[in-house]
Amino acid sequence: MELKGKVLIAQGGGPTAVINQSLVGAVLESRKFPQITKVYGAINGVEGIVNERFMDLTRETTNNLEKVSKTPASALLSTRVKPDAAYCKEIFKVLKAHDVRYFFYIGGNDSADTVRIVNEQAQISDYEFRAIHIPKTVDNDLVINDHTPGYGSAARYVAEAFIGLNLDNRALAGVYIGIIMGRNAGFLAAASALAKKYPDDGPHLIYLPERAFSIDKFLKDVKEVYQKYGRCIVAVSEGIKDEEGNPIIANLTDNVETDAHGNLQLSGSGTLGDMLTKLVKEQLNITRVRSDTLGYTQRNFIGSISDIDSQEAREVGEKAAQYAIWDNIDGSIVLERTGTYSVNYRLVKLEEIARKTKYMADNFINAAGNNVTHDFYLYARPLIGSGFLQPHRLRAPMATQLLR
Repeated sequence: MELKGKVLIAQGGGPTAVINQSLVGAVLESRKFPQITKVYGAINGVEGIVNERFMDLTRETTNNLEKVSKTPASALLSTRVKPDAAYCKEIFKVLKAHDVRYFFYIGGNDSADTVRIVNEQAQISDYEFRAIHIPKTVDNDLVINDHTPGYGSAARYVAEAFIGLNLDNRALAGVYIGIIMGRNAGFLAAASALAKKYPDDGPHLIYLPERAFSIDKFLKDVKEVYQKYGRCIVAVSEGIKDEEGNPIIANLTDNVETDAHGNLQLSGSGTLGDMLTKLVKEQLNITRVRSDTLGYTQRNFIGSISDIDSQEAREVGEKAAQYAIWDNIDGSIVLERTGTYSVNYRLVKLEEIARKTKYMADNFINAAGNNVTHDFYLYARPLIGSGFLQPHRLRAPMATQLLR
């Protein structure tokens, strides 16, 4: 039976460089079907739904949609609201009032859970309704998915940033510590390894939330690298934890802020980098030590968009419309890797994705827990796309010294 009514699309959580490709893919594909009466976009995600702040994307030009698709960050704006059952009831009430029969939510695992709860409300009310979760997150931590749209571009930015940082550090040697997004999964910090070309290139050390972080071992590692190369570059996930699972930032300072959900503010203040820098200076007596927190630039840098990431983000949006409108089914879209590098898409039940976290595989992390393996390189390199620039070094011979 053909289900006639409106499509509603929303974007939630942290923006990415390619999230609007998914939006535009879903809009353009939905507009092809005669049973779709309107295609709406909710401003500010689920907040926009309960407040009935809908943009009529049926009337947006295809030309402008294509331009928006190449623009980073959430064109419909986003939200950090994590709806509970009561909130989802309000969402469903609005959807029903507007005759929304198809709901596409672009987001991470919390967004998948929102779609699941809203879909349950429709089933309880015997309301014909199709709901699709469209995957998105720079953290790359959605289970079942080989990788997640948004990660490839953020990983490319991290790799390109560390190429520049390595060149700077080689020119003016010292210790550099870069703090990278990743509360529970270290995929983004691991991507810094893609910056390496020559054997002595940084990052020389990479610390991830998947392995317990020891301050004593960290200092020992830095000392060994510094003695070997006369310099050291370190990539650190903001979510590194000790043996008991406590965030390292909480061990280093008493002045830790929390966000609206009670989570520790890990990297926004630069505290973790500052404290690790202080430790290296004081404990290892190295004077030239610097740190940066890469921050929001990782998510939306327009100059680091991966062509592969962009293409796949568009396709998951298109697939959402096809699964819901053609196939008349609900679920979450997942990406599966095939061959040397290609992807297939399939739909899984919403509860298989919702509120679950994927971590770095053991074979991606070295035995010492302070770097990644070649297996990770093979996994991540295709995701950052084509045109990835590589640095080069001078290789002319040195002139003969006359006074020495």
